[in-house]
Amino acid sequence: MWLAAGAILLAMGRVPICACGTVKLWWGVVQSAENSQHIADWYSFSHVIHGLLFYFFAHLLWRRWRLFGGRPAAWALPIAVAFEAFWELLENSPLIIDRYRAVTVSFGYSGDAVINSLADIGFMALGFWIASKLPVWASVAMAIGFELFTLLMIRDNLTLNILMLVWPLDAVRAWQAG
Repeated sequence: MWLAAGAILLAMGRVPICACGTVKLWWGVVQSAENSQHIADWYSFSHVIHGLLFYFFAHLLWRRWRLFGGRPAAWALPIAVAFEAFWELLENSPLIIDRYRAVTVSFGYSGDAVINSLADIGFMALGFWIASKLPVWASVAMAIGFELFTLLMIRDNLTLNILMLVWPLDAVRAWQAG
């Protein structure tokens, strides 16, 4: 699924790596043409949170499926990867790219490089694995910590990202613009 997502993104016309011609492990300048073009960036924290959330939802479903004698645990991570891959495809569609440009401070957002999208799927899987090893309170604390950390560092996080895509607020947009 991971490779299929990469192939579909390439077929959609996404650039494989940053147009700058380099691959960097970290890129920390949000308002730049290289944002979402390298392996990790500020939004990688959001993808780890996706994994924490997907594990939570999978755990809720496991309990229900166990009542019927099923073995869903083996399918939980592949299903989470499929959801995250779907999001990466949707996030890099003209529909969402145009929406980001219209209602967020990401005026020049052009979508992710394929390497960034594939890394985002990997960060989700990392979050899923971490959630499988930690007690619930630690996963919740990690998610809240990541949200507060990115809010402090870049005035954005998963919560604001969803809010601004679904119900944009001028006050939030102005605050994010600094």
